[in-house]
This record gives sequence, C-alpha cells and structure tokens, in this order.
Amino acid sequence: MKVKAELLTFANPKYKIKMKTIQFREAICEAMSEEMRRDEAIYLIGEEVAEYNGAYKASKGMLDEFGAKRVIDSPISELGFTGIAIGSAMNGNRPIVEYMTFNFALVGIDQIINNAAKIRQMSGGQINCPIVFRGPTGSAGQLGATHSQAFENWFANTPGLKVVVPSNPYDAKGLLKAAIRDDDPVIFMESEQMYGDKGEVPDGEYIVPIGVADIKREGTDVTIVSFGKIIKEAYKAAEILEKEGISAEIIDLRTIRPMDSEAIFKSVKKTNRLVILEEVWPFGSVSSEITFQVQENVFDYLDAPIRRITTADTPAPYSPVLLEEWLPNANDVVKAVKEVLYKK
Repeated sequence: MKVKAELLTFANPKYKIKMKTIQFREAICEAMSEEMRRDEAIYLIGEEVAEYNGAYKASKGMLDEFGAKRVIDSPISELGFTGIAIGSAMNGNRPIVEYMTFNFALVGIDQIINNAAKIRQMSGGQINCPIVFRGPTGSAGQLGATHSQAFENWFANTPGLKVVVPSNPYDAKGLLKAAIRDDDPVIFMESEQMYGDKGEVPDGEYIVPIGVADIKREGTDVTIVSFGKIIKEAYKAAEILEKEGISAEIIDLRTIRPMDSEAIFKSVKKTNRLVILEEVWPFGSVSSEITFQVQENVFDYLDAPIRRITTADTPAPYSPVLLEEWLPNANDVVKAVKEVLYKK
C-alpha cells in the first residue's frame, strides 16, 4: 500500500505532474465529485448541501451534476440524518454526511459512536459501515463557546473510527478520496477558516493514504508536531526561529487515528526535543497521547521535557481580545521551543 500511495501522491520524482491552485473548499468538492462519478453508491447528505451549494460552498454545483437523489438537503436534525446515513451504509451505500459544524454532530453522536463505530465488531465482521462524517471543527472566530469546540480527541478515543484532520487543499482532497473509499467510518474534520485557503493540487487522480504523517519542514534542533489549521502558527514560528539560528522540523499528523507514531519517533531521535501544538483543551488531548507514546518508546533520546501548547482550559470566549489569548499562536510556539532548547 505504501508503494502505491507514493505513486498516487507523486512522491516518486520521475513523475512530472501538472499542478493547479484551488481553494480548500474546491478541493473538498473535487474529491466528492470525482468519487461520486466513480461509484454510484456514494451520495452526500446534510443541511444546505444541495440548493444552497453547501454552507461553505464545498458542494457547489454538485446538485446540478448528480441530482437530488445523490445530493440531499436534510432537515435540521443531525440525529435523524446521521442515523439514516449509517443505516444506508450498512446496506451497501457509501454516504458522505456533512455537518455545518462538528458542534452540531453532538446531537447525533450516539449514532456515530454506538452504531457506526461498533457495528463491524458487534456483527462479527458481517456488517461494515463505509461512511464519512465531515465538517468544520475548532474555533472560527467570534462564534461563542458552543460553536468553537474541537472534537478530534473525542472521536479518536473511539475504537472503530478513523479520524482525519487535513491542513491544506492538497492533503484535503487526497485524504477525502481515501476516506470515501475506506470500508470503515471516517471522521473528516475541516475548518471554517480554511475553506478559502489556496494551495496546489495535482491536475489528475491522486490519493493521500490515511495514517501517514507528513514532514512539512525539515529541521535539526526541535520537532514540532501539529495538525489542522493551527499548524499555520507552527510555520510562522519556524520562520521566526530560523532567523535566530534555530532549525525546527514540522510534522503534520494529517491523521489522528490511526496515528503515525513512527514518524514522530524518528524525528525525535534526530532532534531530541519535542513541542506539540494543537487547538483543543489540554486535558485528555491528542498531545497527551503523543507525550505518553514518546516517553514510552524514545525517552532516552529526549534532551528536554516535552512541551504541549493548547487552548486555555476554559470554554471559548466571545470577546476578540479574550479569544486571541485563548488560542495558541506563533509566539507561544517560539517560547516553548526556546524552553526545550534552554534558551532565554
């Protein structure tokens, strides 16, 4: 699978692929549309996905191409359309469920956790549930505490679910195509603040395999692990640190579960220092799990304690001044890196 994935993601230098620049939302739309053309069992369901072209225009034009039987506007009832989609997946379809935000998915979380995630094991392998649940996670500005939560660590704590959090259009398209083809339920988490982000994607078929992290920037002095939109702050921090002679390696997890722990271990063995950046509350977070795995497997390579950078341990504030303090930023990363390097 890894060899095939390299070819499809064009890691092999002999392949010269024409690239194009598109928005994150367009990458999502292309992935869904290409897969729906390939397989008639795939359909999209969610609030405003059809007539309105998606709450964030990620399904623009899909109703016109595929019709109302495959691009379905649902009632405002996450529990209802989540359950309908899971039932149809158990009976041979491959649904894509869009939530306006994963905050709303909590209304249907019983269906996701107790049905989609568990049916293969509970049926002794007789029933599978090939379904993708996708939508925004995390903060998106002044949306208040009930619309600003990140749930990747929640879902990653559920055996039977795969959890994907892309940070750019290239990864988003390739990973979503992989998620749609997967025979297990996949949680695919985006961001309202990334839909307009632009990036290069190949002008042709490609897949990014689930469960494989990516080194976005090579370095020698410290490893920074992150994922999703907050990784942008790591990039900013790396530029600042470079001017001070500090070389930071940045790993984009891309997939939370299954996690590519080996990529982290390999990097820590090289840099001997680790900083983890994520946009979530600190208790029971993804960074907590990474910290445990690193100290258990490569503790002897660490030359400093691991540092985690998260949101403040409070509900998200509405005030923009408080929100800025609540969220992690590049300065927090710079400070943490200097601490693990024992630099003032």
